[in-house]
Amino acid sequence: MTPAEDLAAGIKQLLAELRQPETDAYLADWPHEPERRVVPPSALPVLRWLSSVWVDDAAFAPALVGALCRASPRLQWRQTYSTQEVPGAFLDNYGWTELLGTCGPLASDRMACGILILGPATLYPRHRHQAEEVYLPLSGTAEWQQGDAVWRRHRPGTLVHHASDEPHSMRTGETPLLALYLWRGAGLAQKSQLESGQMAGRIVSTSPD
Repeated sequence: MTPAEDLAAGIKQLLAELRQPETDAYLADWPHEPERRVVPPSALPVLRWLSSVWVDDAAFAPALVGALCRASPRLQWRQTYSTQEVPGAFLDNYGWTELLGTCGPLASDRMACGILILGPATLYPRHRHQAEEVYLPLSGTAEWQQGDAVWRRHRPGTLVHHASDEPHSMRTGETPLLALYLWRGAGLAQKSQLESGQMAGRIVSTSPD
């Protein structure tokens, strides 16, 4: 199997073992034998944080984390935004790779599955997208804000659910965040939209509200 197939199989097994209602619909929509695509690998500056992720003793599903770190040079890493939209410091600490979906090496038009990396002390500002989303942090403790609610800290292994078009944001502290993401429903190929006036970037520190 290809690295993407290995990782996707590991993720599917992990989700099945979790037995959480938030992920049941994604497992139901998971394609049995997805079409393969040729997707050339690419790298981003944020991958420099994988060395610290790899040795994180507090990581959730460490076997999956290790497999992702080993496979990272053979995956295509992407960014949603350009330097006209966000500062270069954010782009140096942000990236994602889709394993299954509309642009990844495994094709699906019903759901998407991939990995997000945010460097330490990084703010991903309020944004929204049509697709429903679930995050599963694998390494690093980060904070999420959903709508106008207070910031909430989520440790590795805790699910974070975002409804369709629900505004949300994330911020990291001293450690990078490695998180599994799942998208489902309409708008799988739609670009996430930053809210007007929101700015991504580096932050000095975070603390739970």
